[in-house]
This record gives sequence, C-alpha cells and structure tokens, in this order.
Amino acid sequence: MQIKDYLNGITKGDISILGKAITLIESTLETDKQKAEELVEKCAKLGEKSIRLGISGTPGVGKSTFIESLGSLLVEQGKKVAILTIDPSSTLSKGSILGDKTRMPKLTNSKLAFIRPSPSSGILGGISNTTKDAITICEAAKFNVIFIETVGVGQSESIVESISDLFIYLTLTQNGDQLQFIKKGVLELSDIILINKADQDPELAKSTKYILQNSIQHNKQKKEQAVFISSGLSGLNVKEIWKHILLLHETKYKNGEIQEKRRQQQMLWFETIIAEECKQLLSKNIKFKQILSEFKKETLHNPRTVALKIITKILKKL
Repeated sequence: MQIKDYLNGITKGDISILGKAITLIESTLETDKQKAEELVEKCAKLGEKSIRLGISGTPGVGKSTFIESLGSLLVEQGKKVAILTIDPSSTLSKGSILGDKTRMPKLTNSKLAFIRPSPSSGILGGISNTTKDAITICEAAKFNVIFIETVGVGQSESIVESISDLFIYLTLTQNGDQLQFIKKGVLELSDIILINKADQDPELAKSTKYILQNSIQHNKQKKEQAVFISSGLSGLNVKEIWKHILLLHETKYKNGEIQEKRRQQQMLWFETIIAEECKQLLSKNIKFKQILSEFKKETLHNPRTVALKIITKILKKL
C-alpha cells in the first residue's frame, strides 16, 4: 500500500486500514520504518482534539472490564473510541497472547470502537515503544477518546502518564494494593483513582476510599486526585466517573495544562527516540561489535567501569 492509500483509509475511519497502519509502524523492517515515519508525520498534521486516558493497575484489577463499560457508554453517546492495549511479550519466544479483545465483546462488535492489542516487545514501562505513534494515527482517524491500557505487571508504569492527558489508576480492596501503589509513587501521578470491583464488598470499598482520601491529604500531593469506588461489571459510578473526566479535562485544557503537558511529552519522546535510535545504530555497527567482543573476553568485576571504557573507545573510533 502507498502512503496516500493509508491516509485515505485513516481519514475515512476505515478500521481495516487503521489496523494495517499500526502494523506498519510496529514493523522492524527498514523499508517499513521509512514508510511509517512518513505516515506518522502526515497524520500528525491531521489530528484533532481528543481525550487521551492512561489506564493502569495490577493484573486482575479489571482494567479491560472497566474500559468496556466506560467505552460502551461513550459509544452509546455517539463518540468514537479507540483502545490501545499492551500485552506482555515473552522474553523467550517474544510472543504475546493479545487477548484483550476477548474481554471487550461489546466494543469489539461496535462500528464506533477500535481495539488494538500490541505486544510490549520487552519494553519496560507498561507500554509499547510505538504506542505514541499509534495515538497519532488514531487522532488522525478522528477518535474522540483514546484509552491506553498498560501491561499492568508491576513494572514502572509511570511512562503511561507521559502519553496521556489524564492518568487513571485502578486498585482493589482485597489485596492491600491501595497501600502498595502509594509506595510506588503512582499516587503522585494519578488524576483519578478507582477502587474497582467495589460491588464484591461495598463496605470495605467505602472504607478504602476514606483511607486513600486521607492519605492524599496527609501526603500533601501537588495535585488532588479524585477517588471513586467502581465496578466495570455492574457499571457502578461509571457515568459519574465520565462526568468527572470531562470536567477535569475541560478545566485543564482551558488553563493550558493539557497543551503544556503534551508539549513536555513531545520533548520526552524526542529524547527517548534519539536514545533508542543510537542504540539501534550501535548494535548494527561493525566496529562497535568488535570493541564489544574484545571486552567480553575480560572478567567483569565492575560492569560500569568496563561499560564506560567501551563508550570512551567507541567515541574515539567512530
């Protein structure tokens, strides 16, 4: 397919073409990477205002079910919804299950919804290294709300905050998770905290909400997070949560916070891409491979010292 074919399909909201476009940007082939770069560049100029929602939480907390519930509400209101989900990749086979679609049957069958599972490909941080470009393509396709669901395996999930307007963290009452994520610093990043599956023990959920609200006030965070009890399965408080999301996003947009945040995100990804491309270039460089091979023969008592020696030698030879 040519770039114009991709663009034509994307702007018309063709789900099939949209899927192929994201497959293109995920490709590691050099010919595809060049085409993908051109496509993303053109899509960036077509993007319209959207609400980007980062969704994180530990495995089993009900992220997919909650997205299904909220996404279905938005579809009923006539909004176009894109869900970019990340599945962990095996460090051995490099494969992923990519089973999120099976957990969102309503949205899977909706013409106003697009669900794209992608492998993490070993990237830490709970997202894929092409997620940012996938968001750009979805915005060019005029999706109103874009969900980014992280791997949720206890890795440094803070990076999802760097590609979203609002960061929503889901926790449970059963496993003490509400105390664990405070230690991780997720509390500082979250705009909204959901005590999910609250219908399983309503009283405990209310108690946990009270504890979290007190913790937020006690820790004197830079921003005040909203805490809701919720249930993706029963739809508990889903409408109220969406109203809060809309109000919060509108407020932040009017005072320029969203625009400034996206500007900072662009700079962060600019630096990340430079580092990643330098890594790729080095891995393919013959001189670098020779230098690395020489040092691998040594006994590594202090890996940092040896690594710095390699960098010094590379800078002199390359």
